[in-house]
Amino acid sequence: MTEPKGERTVLQGRPPFTVDDLLQFPDDGNRYELFNGSLLVSPSPIPLHQRVIARLLRILEDAAPLEFEPLPEVNLRVGPRDFFIPDLVVVPAEAADNTELMFRPEDVLLAVEVVSPSTQGRDRQLKRSAYADAGIPVYWRIELDEGPSLHVHELAGDEYKPAEKHEAGETAALVAPFEVSFDPAALLRRRG
Repeated sequence: MTEPKGERTVLQGRPPFTVDDLLQFPDDGNRYELFNGSLLVSPSPIPLHQRVIARLLRILEDAAPLEFEPLPEVNLRVGPRDFFIPDLVVVPAEAADNTELMFRPEDVLLAVEVVSPSTQGRDRQLKRSAYADAGIPVYWRIELDEGPSLHVHELAGDEYKPAEKHEAGETAALVAPFEVSFDPAALLRRRG
C-alpha cells in the first residue's frame, strides 16, 4: 500500500462558502460540512465508528413506530451557509418519502453523532450548539472512549439541557423521539 501523493482538491467558490457552493464540490471521498460558511472536512469514518452507527440504526429500526424513519448520514441543510451530515437521524417517514437531497431542521426529531478523535470539538460543542439553534429536539452524542457512553441532550427553549449520561453496562430507557431501551455497550459488540 502506498501513501497518497500530495494531490489537492480544487473547490469551487470562495469562503465563506454556501450550500450551493458545496453542491459543486467534487466527489473526492471527503465529507464536507459547513458551519457559518466555514468548511469542515472529515475523512470517511473508521470501521468501529461505522459499527456503532450500524448497531444503533438496527436498535432504532426495531423500536421505531412506523411513522418514524431512522437513517444514517443524511444531508441536513440548516441555512444558506450551514450544512451538516449527522451520523444518524430520526425523521418522520413522510419526510423521508418526500425529501430528495437535503432534510430541513424541522424534519429532524433526533440527530446522533459518534465522537471520533478527529471530530471531538465539533461533536461536543459546535454541532450541539448548531443543532440546538436549528431547533432539533433531541441530540445524542456517543463517546467511544467511555465504554461507550451515550449523552442525551434534550432541547429546552433554544438550548439543550445538561446531558443525561448513560454508561456502558446500564440500560438507557429513553422516551424521545420514541420509547427505546438499550445498553450502550451493545453498540460495540460484534454481530452474532
